Amino acid sequence: MINLIMNDILGTPAILVGLFALIGLIAQKKNVADTVSGTLKTIMGFVILGAGANVLVQSLGKFSDMFNEAFSVDGVIPNNEAIVALAQESFGTETAMIMLFGMVANIIIARISPFKYIFLTGHHTMFMACMIAVILKTGGLSGVMMVLVGSVILGSLMVLFPALLQPYTRQITGSDDFAVGHFGSTGYFISALIGKKVGKNSRSTEEINVPKSLGFLRDTSVSVSLTMVILFFVVALFAGPSFIQNNLSGGQNFLVFAFMQGLTFAAGVYIILSGVRMLLGEIVPAFKGIAEKIVPNAKPALDAPAVFPFAGNAVIIGFILSFVAGLLSMFFLPIFGLKVIVPGLVPHFFTGAAAGVFGNATGGRKGAIFGSMANGVIISFLPALLLPVLGTLGFEGTTFGDADFGVVGIILGNLIGLAESNILFIILSLVVLAILFGIGWKQRGGNNEQEEEATEAG
Repeated sequence: MINLIMNDILGTPAILVGLFALIGLIAQKKNVADTVSGTLKTIMGFVILGAGANVLVQSLGKFSDMFNEAFSVDGVIPNNEAIVALAQESFGTETAMIMLFGMVANIIIARISPFKYIFLTGHHTMFMACMIAVILKTGGLSGVMMVLVGSVILGSLMVLFPALLQPYTRQITGSDDFAVGHFGSTGYFISALIGKKVGKNSRSTEEINVPKSLGFLRDTSVSVSLTMVILFFVVALFAGPSFIQNNLSGGQNFLVFAFMQGLTFAAGVYIILSGVRMLLGEIVPAFKGIAEKIVPNAKPALDAPAVFPFAGNAVIIGFILSFVAGLLSMFFLPIFGLKVIVPGLVPHFFTGAAAGVFGNATGGRKGAIFGSMANGVIISFLPALLLPVLGTLGFEGTTFGDADFGVVGIILGNLIGLAESNILFIILSLVVLAILFGIGWKQRGGNNEQEEEATEAG
């Protein structure tokens, strides 16, 4: 029964988001037709988003195979799904319990604190629960105490990271309707800060001047298609026709294969954006019920692609430059005595694209460029630094890919290593969380003052 609830219901992001929409619509006393329609459209939006992600991931998988063949890359490849799957055999029950009670903790903290965010990215909740379980159990905690501590940590992270990003999320969307709930937030936050520093008077990526003869490039789908087709062509030429035609294309000409894979990638992006638009169109109104009845003023914290439609050019710039920074980082990691982290296309696309959007919001084109490159460096070095604290899982050839896993894992792993007893570790963890809540509270106060001043000036 626990497996059914945790893995098949709460572990399925579309159903989880749909359940929250259902609760919100019921709380608003909507009629049956509106409730059914709103719930199903919310789930469909997430399913469409997931379908687009699958199309995109399949295309990126082919690109990764070609890239590895072309440049003989060898090292640790970050992949959240892979390392969680490996961990489930030894840490499955602990992961499920921390995830369940972490979600409860999220709602309680949102209810009693100023941080009114409900984290709805279910798969990332599971990934973080898994990493916390691995580190706590490896460090000597077990049983009820481990689940309790892990749940409080997880629930706190589920409100803190959306709160950290919210001032910049508002800049991106022009509203306060939703937050970003994705454990790549450290990279997005740093990208936004870099944009502030370097992007003074820099124009937005969405204001790129295109000659009339190239006006078709204003269509995001066309520009993404051309960019990815060129990238696939270049890598295909280095990988060689024999490898591609014998191992990937089933005999199809390698250039035709590269062309179609570039278009497949673009199709995946288009599907993702369509799913996001449908999801936002339903979940934001439905969430008003939760805000009114359960957690006053609650905001849904949604997956990173929720911001993609607001800056389509920044999405592609962010992905490409984050990946380039990851490639460059490969040469520097051994200098610091760290394992080589092979840049994974999936984390670099989703987090690099989001970093580009956040950098563009605060610093225009310069912010998108330098912010996304910073993200690429961050998600190269943090996974390498995380490996030692994962115990035996750190030797499996993969690791967690997004920035927040590295930050949280390294802090937790070192705290539990420094503490001489479990009680001391728990106290230290609570102190760190209290400091983070204090910083967030102070930042929130400053933002509120700025908003009030802006309102008065208007």
